[in-house]
Amino acid sequence: MTALKAHEVARFVTRPDIADGIFLAYGPDAGLVRETAQRLIRKLSGDDPDAASIVTLDGATVDADPSILAVEAKTISLFGGKRIVRVRGAGKSLVMTLTELRDNLQGAAIVLEAGNLPPRDALRALVEAARNGRALPCYPDSDEALQTLIRETFNQQGIRVDADVVALLREILGNDREITRRELEKLSLYAATSKQLTHEDVLLLCADNGMMVIDAIIDAAAGGHAEKLELALNRALSSGVDPQRLLAMSTIHFANLRRWRTEVDAGKTPRAVLDGQRPKPHFSRAGALEQQLRLWSDNALATASARILQTTGDTRRRPALADAGLRRALLAICMMAAAH
Repeated sequence: MTALKAHEVARFVTRPDIADGIFLAYGPDAGLVRETAQRLIRKLSGDDPDAASIVTLDGATVDADPSILAVEAKTISLFGGKRIVRVRGAGKSLVMTLTELRDNLQGAAIVLEAGNLPPRDALRALVEAARNGRALPCYPDSDEALQTLIRETFNQQGIRVDADVVALLREILGNDREITRRELEKLSLYAATSKQLTHEDVLLLCADNGMMVIDAIIDAAAGGHAEKLELALNRALSSGVDPQRLLAMSTIHFANLRRWRTEVDAGKTPRAVLDGQRPKPHFSRAGALEQQLRLWSDNALATASARILQTTGDTRRRPALADAGLRRALLAICMMAAAH
Protein backbone atom coordinates (compact mmCIF):
# COMPACT_ATOMS: atom_id res chain seq x y z
CA MET A 1 0.00 0.00 0.00
CA THR A 2 1.48 3.37 -1.04
CA ALA A 3 -0.24 6.52 0.18
CA LEU A 4 2.06 9.52 0.08
CA LYS A 5 1.79 12.45 2.45
CA ALA A 6 1.14 15.85 0.88
CA HIS A 7 4.64 17.10 1.75
CA GLU A 8 6.19 14.09 0.01
CA VAL A 9 4.55 14.67 -3.37
CA ALA A 10 6.98 17.29 -4.73
CA ARG A 11 9.97 15.04 -4.01
CA PHE A 12 8.22 12.00 -5.49
CA VAL A 13 7.41 13.83 -8.73
CA THR A 14 11.08 14.67 -9.24
CA ARG A 15 12.14 11.09 -8.55
CA PRO A 16 9.24 8.61 -8.88
CA ASP A 17 10.06 5.13 -7.63
CA ILE A 18 8.12 3.44 -10.45
CA ALA A 19 7.84 4.30 -14.13
CA ASP A 20 4.86 2.09 -15.02
CA GLY A 21 1.66 2.18 -13.03
CA ILE A 22 -1.39 4.16 -12.03
CA PHE A 23 -0.78 7.62 -10.59
CA LEU A 24 -3.62 9.57 -8.98
CA ALA A 25 -3.19 13.30 -8.31
CA TYR A 26 -6.16 14.46 -6.23
CA GLY A 27 -7.19 17.20 -3.83
CA PRO A 28 -9.05 20.49 -3.42
CA ASP A 29 -6.36 22.58 -5.16
CA ALA A 30 -7.25 22.01 -8.81
CA GLY A 31 -4.30 24.07 -9.99
CA LEU A 32 -1.85 22.02 -7.98
CA VAL A 33 -3.47 18.78 -9.18
CA ARG A 34 -2.91 19.82 -12.80
CA GLU A 35 0.63 21.02 -12.13
CA THR A 36 1.52 17.77 -10.32
CA ALA A 37 0.19 15.68 -13.20
CA GLN A 38 2.07 17.76 -15.76
CA ARG A 39 5.37 17.55 -13.88
CA LEU A 40 4.98 13.81 -13.39
CA ILE A 41 4.25 13.27 -17.08
CA ARG A 42 7.36 15.23 -18.04
CA LYS A 43 9.42 13.07 -15.70
CA LEU A 44 7.89 9.80 -16.92
CA SER A 45 8.48 10.82 -20.53
CA GLY A 46 12.18 10.15 -19.99
CA ASP A 47 15.24 11.54 -21.74
CA ASP A 48 13.41 11.86 -25.06
CA PRO A 49 10.02 13.45 -24.26
CA ASP A 50 9.28 14.03 -27.95
CA ALA A 51 9.21 10.28 -28.50
CA ALA A 52 6.68 9.71 -25.71
CA SER A 53 3.12 8.86 -26.72
CA ILE A 54 0.83 10.95 -24.51
CA VAL A 55 -2.92 10.67 -24.82
CA THR A 56 -5.25 12.96 -22.85
CA LEU A 57 -8.81 11.91 -22.09
CA ASP A 58 -11.62 13.82 -20.43
CA GLY A 59 -13.38 12.18 -17.49
CA ALA A 60 -16.78 12.59 -19.15
CA THR A 61 -15.54 10.80 -22.27
CA VAL A 62 -14.27 7.87 -20.22
CA ASP A 63 -17.49 7.78 -18.19
CA ALA A 64 -19.45 7.34 -21.40
CA ASP A 65 -17.15 4.57 -22.62
CA PRO A 66 -14.85 3.17 -19.87
CA SER A 67 -13.28 0.71 -22.32
CA ILE A 68 -11.52 3.56 -24.11
CA LEU A 69 -9.05 3.77 -21.23
CA ALA A 70 -8.03 0.13 -21.63
CA VAL A 71 -7.70 0.53 -25.39
CA GLU A 72 -5.44 3.59 -25.07
CA ALA A 73 -3.33 2.05 -22.30
CA LYS A 74 -2.67 -1.12 -24.32
CA THR A 75 -2.01 0.58 -27.65
CA ILE A 76 1.67 0.27 -28.58
CA SER A 77 3.44 3.53 -29.38
CA LEU A 78 4.35 3.77 -33.07
CA PHE A 79 7.71 5.33 -32.26
CA GLY A 80 8.60 3.15 -29.31
CA GLY A 81 8.39 5.91 -26.73
CA LYS A 82 6.75 5.83 -23.33
CA ARG A 83 2.98 5.29 -23.43
CA ILE A 84 1.22 7.70 -21.06
CA VAL A 85 -2.54 8.08 -20.70
CA ARG A 86 -3.74 11.16 -18.83
CA VAL A 87 -7.33 11.35 -17.58
CA ARG A 88 -8.69 14.68 -16.39
CA GLY A 89 -11.70 14.69 -14.08
CA ALA A 90 -11.28 11.02 -13.17
CA GLY A 91 -14.03 9.40 -11.11
CA LYS A 92 -15.20 6.12 -9.66
CA SER A 93 -16.50 4.94 -13.04
CA LEU A 94 -12.88 4.02 -13.84
CA VAL A 95 -12.53 1.58 -10.95
CA MET A 96 -13.60 -1.55 -12.83
CA THR A 97 -11.37 -0.85 -15.83
CA LEU A 98 -8.39 0.05 -13.63
CA THR A 99 -8.87 -3.09 -11.57
CA GLU A 100 -8.41 -5.11 -14.75
CA LEU A 101 -5.44 -3.03 -15.91
CA ARG A 102 -3.41 -2.56 -12.74
CA ASP A 103 -1.46 -5.83 -12.99
CA ASN A 104 -1.09 -5.79 -16.77
CA LEU A 105 -0.08 -2.29 -17.84
CA GLN A 106 2.56 -3.52 -20.31
CA GLY A 107 4.89 -0.59 -19.69
CA ALA A 108 2.23 2.12 -19.77
CA ALA A 109 1.60 4.83 -17.20
CA ILE A 110 -1.89 6.11 -16.38
CA VAL A 111 -1.99 9.55 -14.77
CA LEU A 112 -5.33 10.47 -13.24
CA GLU A 113 -6.50 13.90 -12.06
CA ALA A 114 -9.36 14.10 -9.56
CA GLY A 115 -10.95 16.40 -7.03
CA ASN A 116 -10.86 16.08 -3.25
CA LEU A 117 -11.39 12.37 -2.57
CA PRO A 118 -12.21 11.05 0.93
CA PRO A 119 -10.16 8.07 2.25
CA ARG A 120 -12.97 5.61 1.47
CA ASP A 121 -13.41 6.75 -2.13
CA ALA A 122 -13.26 3.69 -4.38
CA LEU A 123 -10.83 5.23 -6.89
CA ARG A 124 -8.44 6.46 -4.23
CA ALA A 125 -8.62 3.16 -2.33
CA LEU A 126 -7.84 1.17 -5.47
CA VAL A 127 -4.76 3.23 -6.35
CA GLU A 128 -3.44 3.26 -2.79
CA ALA A 129 -3.82 -0.51 -2.53
CA ALA A 130 -2.22 -1.32 -5.88
CA ARG A 131 1.41 -2.49 -5.85
CA ASN A 132 2.14 -0.24 -8.82
CA GLY A 133 -0.22 2.55 -7.77
CA ARG A 134 0.73 5.90 -6.25
CA ALA A 135 -1.77 8.37 -4.81
CA LEU A 136 -0.54 11.98 -4.74
CA PRO A 137 -2.57 14.30 -2.46
CA CYS A 138 -2.58 17.95 -3.55
CA TYR A 139 -3.64 20.33 -0.79
CA PRO A 140 -3.45 24.13 -0.71
CA ASP A 141 -0.02 25.58 -0.08
CA SER A 142 0.94 26.46 3.46
CA ASP A 143 2.26 29.98 4.10
CA GLU A 144 5.79 28.63 4.22
CA ALA A 145 5.41 26.63 1.00
CA LEU A 146 3.90 29.58 -0.87
CA GLN A 147 6.62 31.96 0.26
CA THR A 148 9.26 29.44 -0.78
CA LEU A 149 7.63 29.12 -4.21
CA ILE A 150 7.60 32.91 -4.63
CA ARG A 151 11.25 33.27 -3.65
CA GLU A 152 12.40 30.38 -5.82
CA THR A 153 10.51 31.68 -8.84
CA PHE A 154 12.17 35.10 -8.70
CA ASN A 155 15.59 33.71 -7.76
CA GLN A 156 15.55 31.43 -10.80
CA GLN A 157 14.85 34.46 -13.00
CA GLY A 158 17.53 36.56 -11.29
CA ILE A 159 14.91 39.12 -10.21
CA ARG A 160 15.58 41.24 -7.14
CA VAL A 161 12.50 42.09 -5.08
CA ASP A 162 11.76 44.68 -2.41
CA ALA A 163 11.95 43.36 1.13
CA ASP A 164 8.17 43.26 1.55
CA VAL A 165 7.24 41.82 -1.85
CA VAL A 166 7.10 38.20 -0.71
CA ALA A 167 4.84 39.04 2.25
CA LEU A 168 2.66 41.24 0.04
CA LEU A 169 2.21 38.51 -2.55
CA ARG A 170 1.34 36.04 0.21
CA GLU A 171 -1.52 38.32 1.21
CA ILE A 172 -2.65 38.89 -2.37
CA LEU A 173 -2.49 35.35 -3.71
CA GLY A 174 -4.93 32.67 -2.76
CA ASN A 175 -4.11 29.00 -2.34
CA ASP A 176 -4.77 27.82 -5.88
CA ARG A 177 -1.43 26.81 -7.39
CA GLU A 178 -2.52 27.55 -10.97
CA ILE A 179 -3.49 31.13 -10.11
CA THR A 180 -0.27 31.55 -8.13
CA ARG A 181 1.86 30.35 -11.05
CA ARG A 182 0.03 32.59 -13.49
CA GLU A 183 0.55 35.68 -11.34
CA LEU A 184 4.23 34.88 -10.74
CA GLU A 185 4.80 34.33 -14.46
CA LYS A 186 3.19 37.70 -15.18
CA LEU A 187 5.40 39.46 -12.65
CA SER A 188 8.52 37.66 -13.93
CA LEU A 189 7.76 38.72 -17.50
CA TYR A 190 7.24 42.32 -16.37
CA ALA A 191 10.61 42.34 -14.60
CA ALA A 192 12.48 40.34 -17.25
CA THR A 193 14.49 43.36 -18.41
CA SER A 194 14.87 45.43 -15.26
CA LYS A 195 15.44 42.39 -13.01
CA GLN A 196 13.78 44.41 -10.26
CA LEU A 197 10.31 44.12 -8.74
CA THR A 198 8.94 46.70 -6.32
CA HIS A 199 6.03 46.84 -3.91
CA GLU A 200 4.27 49.25 -6.27
CA ASP A 201 4.78 46.94 -9.25
CA VAL A 202 2.99 44.13 -7.44
CA LEU A 203 0.07 46.36 -6.47
CA LEU A 204 -0.29 47.55 -10.04
CA LEU A 205 0.07 44.24 -11.84
CA CYS A 206 -1.89 41.80 -9.70
CA ALA A 207 -5.23 42.26 -11.37
CA ASP A 208 -7.69 41.61 -8.55
CA ASN A 209 -6.18 44.02 -6.09
CA GLY A 210 -7.69 47.38 -6.94
CA MET A 211 -8.41 48.09 -3.27
CA MET A 212 -4.75 47.62 -2.36
CA VAL A 213 -3.76 50.16 -5.03
CA ILE A 214 -6.32 52.62 -3.69
CA ASP A 215 -5.15 52.06 -0.10
CA ALA A 216 -1.58 52.83 -1.17
CA ILE A 217 -2.69 56.14 -2.72
CA ILE A 218 -4.82 57.18 0.23
CA ASP A 219 -2.18 56.25 2.80
CA ALA A 220 0.48 58.19 0.89
CA ALA A 221 -1.75 61.28 0.83
CA ALA A 222 -2.91 61.04 4.44
CA GLY A 223 0.62 60.24 5.61
CA GLY A 224 2.30 63.20 3.90
CA HIS A 225 4.41 61.14 1.47
CA ALA A 226 4.40 63.22 -1.72
CA GLU A 227 6.77 61.07 -3.79
CA LYS A 228 4.87 57.87 -3.00
CA LEU A 229 1.60 59.62 -3.79
CA GLU A 230 2.82 60.84 -7.19
CA LEU A 231 4.17 57.42 -8.15
CA ALA A 232 1.06 55.56 -6.99
CA LEU A 233 -1.28 58.00 -8.75
CA ASN A 234 0.66 57.84 -12.02
CA ARG A 235 0.55 54.07 -12.09
CA ALA A 236 -3.10 53.81 -11.04
CA LEU A 237 -4.45 56.39 -13.47
CA SER A 238 -2.37 55.06 -16.38
CA SER A 239 -3.82 51.60 -15.74
CA GLY A 240 -7.40 52.88 -15.84
CA VAL A 241 -8.41 53.33 -12.19
CA ASP A 242 -11.46 55.64 -12.09
CA PRO A 243 -10.69 59.02 -10.43
CA GLN A 244 -14.23 59.14 -9.05
CA ARG A 245 -13.66 55.83 -7.31
CA LEU A 246 -10.49 57.20 -5.75
CA LEU A 247 -12.35 60.29 -4.55
CA ALA A 248 -15.20 58.19 -3.12
CA MET A 249 -12.80 55.93 -1.23
CA SER A 250 -10.89 58.98 0.02
CA THR A 251 -14.17 60.40 1.37
CA ILE A 252 -14.82 57.17 3.26
CA HIS A 253 -11.26 57.03 4.57
CA PHE A 254 -11.29 60.54 6.03
CA ALA A 255 -14.74 59.99 7.51
CA ASN A 256 -13.31 56.91 9.28
CA LEU A 257 -10.31 58.90 10.50
CA ARG A 258 -12.63 61.53 12.00
CA ARG A 259 -14.66 58.86 13.77
CA TRP A 260 -11.53 57.16 15.09
CA ARG A 261 -9.99 60.50 16.05
CA THR A 262 -12.95 61.12 18.36
CA GLU A 263 -12.00 57.99 20.31
CA VAL A 264 -8.35 59.09 20.44
CA ASP A 265 -9.41 62.49 21.79
CA ALA A 266 -11.41 60.65 24.44
CA GLY A 267 -8.23 59.02 25.73
CA LYS A 268 -7.66 55.84 23.73
CA THR A 269 -4.38 55.09 21.97
CA PRO A 270 -4.45 54.88 18.16
CA ARG A 271 -3.57 51.18 18.33
CA ALA A 272 -6.41 50.45 20.77
CA VAL A 273 -8.86 52.30 18.53
CA LEU A 274 -7.82 50.31 15.45
CA ASP A 275 -7.83 47.01 17.32
CA GLY A 276 -11.41 47.66 18.37
CA GLN A 277 -12.75 48.12 14.85
CA ARG A 278 -14.90 45.47 13.18
CA PRO A 279 -13.85 44.59 10.57
CA LYS A 280 -10.36 45.28 11.79
CA PRO A 281 -8.10 47.16 9.33
CA HIS A 282 -5.59 44.90 7.60
CA PHE A 283 -2.40 44.45 9.63
CA SER A 284 -0.26 45.70 6.71
CA ARG A 285 -1.85 49.17 7.13
CA ALA A 286 -1.77 49.34 10.91
CA GLY A 287 1.40 51.42 11.11
CA ALA A 288 0.24 53.89 8.46
CA LEU A 289 -3.18 54.35 10.08
CA GLU A 290 -1.67 54.89 13.52
CA GLN A 291 0.59 57.55 12.08
CA GLN A 292 -2.36 59.27 10.43
CA LEU A 293 -4.33 59.34 13.69
CA ARG A 294 -1.37 61.04 15.35
CA LEU A 295 -0.88 63.54 12.52
CA TRP A 296 -4.42 64.77 12.02
CA SER A 297 -6.63 66.78 14.34
CA ASP A 298 -10.41 66.72 13.95
CA ASN A 299 -10.43 70.24 12.50
CA ALA A 300 -7.79 69.33 9.93
CA LEU A 301 -9.68 66.17 8.99
CA ALA A 302 -12.84 68.23 8.51
CA THR A 303 -10.94 70.56 6.15
CA ALA A 304 -9.55 67.62 4.17
CA SER A 305 -12.98 66.01 3.91
CA ALA A 306 -14.49 69.24 2.65
CA ARG A 307 -11.75 69.53 0.00
CA ILE A 308 -12.46 66.01 -1.26
CA LEU A 309 -16.24 66.61 -1.38
CA GLN A 310 -15.74 69.87 -3.29
CA THR A 311 -13.43 68.15 -5.80
CA THR A 312 -15.92 65.30 -6.23
CA GLY A 313 -18.68 67.76 -7.14
CA ASP A 314 -16.45 69.78 -9.48
CA THR A 315 -15.14 66.74 -11.37
CA ARG A 316 -18.62 65.26 -11.79
CA ARG A 317 -19.70 68.45 -13.47
CA ARG A 318 -16.53 68.55 -15.59
CA PRO A 319 -15.35 64.93 -16.10
CA ALA A 320 -12.51 65.97 -18.40
CA LEU A 321 -10.79 67.57 -15.41
CA ALA A 322 -11.18 64.55 -13.12
CA ASP A 323 -7.53 63.46 -13.22
CA ALA A 324 -6.20 66.95 -12.62
CA GLY A 325 -8.75 67.69 -9.88
CA LEU A 326 -7.95 64.45 -8.09
CA ARG A 327 -4.22 65.16 -8.21
CA ARG A 328 -4.61 68.69 -6.86
CA ALA A 329 -6.88 67.63 -4.02
CA LEU A 330 -4.76 64.72 -2.85
CA LEU A 331 -1.52 66.68 -3.16
CA ALA A 332 -3.02 69.50 -1.09
CA ILE A 333 -4.05 66.98 1.58
CA CYS A 334 -0.61 65.41 1.43
CA MET A 335 0.99 68.83 2.06
CA MET A 336 -1.34 69.34 5.05
CA ALA A 337 -0.20 66.03 6.53
CA ALA A 338 3.47 66.80 5.89
CA ALA A 339 3.14 70.16 7.66
CA HIS A 340 2.06 68.52 10.94
